[in-house]
Amino acid sequence: MTDGVKIPERVVPFPRSISEEAQAALRRLVDAQGVPVNSLHVMPAPEDRDAWMQVKAAVDRQYAAGMKGLAGTLKASVETRIVGDATVHVATPEDMASAERAYIDLHGGALVFGGGEACRVGAQMQAVLHRVRCYGVDYRMPPEHPYPAALDDCMAIYRHVLEEYAPDNIVIGGRSAGGNLAAAMVLRARDEGLPLPAGVVLLSPELDLTESGDSFEVNRLVDVVLAGSLMPNNLLYAGGADLTHPYLSPLFGDFSQGFPPVFLQSGTRDLFLSTAVRMHRLLRRANVPVELHVFEAMPHGGFMGAPEDRELAGEVARFVGERWAPSQEGDLAS
Repeated sequence: MTDGVKIPERVVPFPRSISEEAQAALRRLVDAQGVPVNSLHVMPAPEDRDAWMQVKAAVDRQYAAGMKGLAGTLKASVETRIVGDATVHVATPEDMASAERAYIDLHGGALVFGGGEACRVGAQMQAVLHRVRCYGVDYRMPPEHPYPAALDDCMAIYRHVLEEYAPDNIVIGGRSAGGNLAAAMVLRARDEGLPLPAGVVLLSPELDLTESGDSFEVNRLVDVVLAGSLMPNNLLYAGGADLTHPYLSPLFGDFSQGFPPVFLQSGTRDLFLSTAVRMHRLLRRANVPVELHVFEAMPHGGFMGAPEDRELAGEVARFVGERWAPSQEGDLAS
């Protein structure tokens, strides 16, 4: 008897239950044979440093090129600060609603990519969305800087932000790998006795580096963005550390000792869907206020600009707006 369900070969169609823009986004990410283009790219072995450096440079160039046009449309200035070993891009929107509030943004990129220009633009995007100053942490990454360098940088910036803002006026958010770091840094902040932020936003979060959930099999190759395992990246990031440690895989953390309200998002085609579902149940059992938003047919990271992405952004903005403490100054701009 087999230890699973045998599935006959078939084509999984792109559903008509999503917007035309979302359908088009899914079609763009497969070749003429229906194979996800991203599945054709194989990551190097964790020990092959030179190969990783080449892949990292190529991906960062691609990310920067994709962000270049967007940067000029965002009405937010940005400056770069160095705090110890950590780099942070501080974005200030033109129509800032309150100088008392701050959003800390942790970029995605499979724990290896996404720094530099992409991180700067990401900070501007969040500043515009939430109309507050955003701190985009350009955390150090492997192969040069394995764990715990990225988490150390996040903690350094959190302490820096706490010097300027009350904790109940700080929200931390991250997508994918950034979701991992957002959850991990709040767990570590709690363990170190620091005050906790007002809320946490986790978008398609990579919370389980052991990849133990159901959707890692069910959605393999169905997720056209993240088509398969990220284990080479996970092992490279961990640098020999235990993947089950809560600071690497927050899904295995203890949330019963206190954690701020959480916004969780995933999609029915997201490779990380199980991670979000399991985290939701874990937080519910720990009596942590949590919202779970699962979007129809959405792959990892969204549809790249479809109406569903705008709906998600609206939900995130609403959640974050509900987390802030009452302003002492009133809105700076209507």
